[in-house]
Amino acid sequence: MEKYRKFLILSLKIGIGSCAALHLAEYLNLEYAISAGTITLLTLLTTKWETLRLSLWRIVTFLFTILLALIFYPLIPIPWMAYGLLLTVLVFFSELLDLRATLSVNAVVAAHLLTQRDHMGQAVINEFLLILLGIILAVLFNLFQMNYRHKQHIISNISLIEGRLQMLMGALAAYLSNKTMERDVWADIVCLEQDIQGCVKEAYEYQNNTFHSHPEYYISYFEMRYNQCQILHNLHYEMQKIRTVPEQAHIIAEYMLYLSDFIVEHNLPEAQLHHLEEILDSFRESSLPQTRGEFESRAILYHIMMDLEDFLQYKRRFIDGLDDRQREIYWKS
Repeated sequence: MEKYRKFLILSLKIGIGSCAALHLAEYLNLEYAISAGTITLLTLLTTKWETLRLSLWRIVTFLFTILLALIFYPLIPIPWMAYGLLLTVLVFFSELLDLRATLSVNAVVAAHLLTQRDHMGQAVINEFLLILLGIILAVLFNLFQMNYRHKQHIISNISLIEGRLQMLMGALAAYLSNKTMERDVWADIVCLEQDIQGCVKEAYEYQNNTFHSHPEYYISYFEMRYNQCQILHNLHYEMQKIRTVPEQAHIIAEYMLYLSDFIVEHNLPEAQLHHLEEILDSFRESSLPQTRGEFESRAILYHIMMDLEDFLQYKRRFIDGLDDRQREIYWKS
């Protein structure tokens, strides 16, 4: 539903914005008024920050296009040759500076100037007004992003991701306890990884559509959860290698169930790390394994505990990376 809402909002902004640009261009009696609507369309197909950046580069590359036209058109009397040489230079520099998004509009500008090469001064003013009108309306319409609803959707995703991580941690605890699995844990982990990647992408989109700097919190948060999800991959892989389940496995399984309750946004993992360290100390004091199989299984359990420590360290590093402003906004409770 959220995806279709975004499509609808973008469609309305482009439709209304392009119509408004065309209408204003006609009102100002500009030649090629339809170009203003096209410029608005092409500039609106970006985020808020990208719209500002692209608008600036549209003006800079427009001036460069005018310079090329003033050089090539008077010197080369054959129209198709002059236009071809201009485009060659324009494309080269657009690719060199990673400004391909500006190329289509500037190519049209160059074509318009070519047809009015005998009235170059008036044509340049006309094209500049079309560019200016198109980008002004694009910037204005891209201010309407409905960021509040976008933010609420991200917050909802945080809760959903945490719930699924808790469920997977519990499922892995059951697996370690040698219980029958009713779900394909591996498939669930892969699915969750893909969904978290989608959340990271959405967090980037939200950040690029707001003028505040602190929304990068959501990017860091979902990247942290993605790293934790990969830890679950490692846990599942290690558990599959256990041939005989030692008695210590039940202790780790109980710890994993305990840990699952703390997979929430506002949790400092210090207590969980301390508890894990106590379990490691008790393992060091336990009797040595008597058989090769017991030794291998004990070694795997040790790797599992190291993975669990990494799981918690990802959360600790995420918290340590927050600045004062982010702590005030997102962790004030």
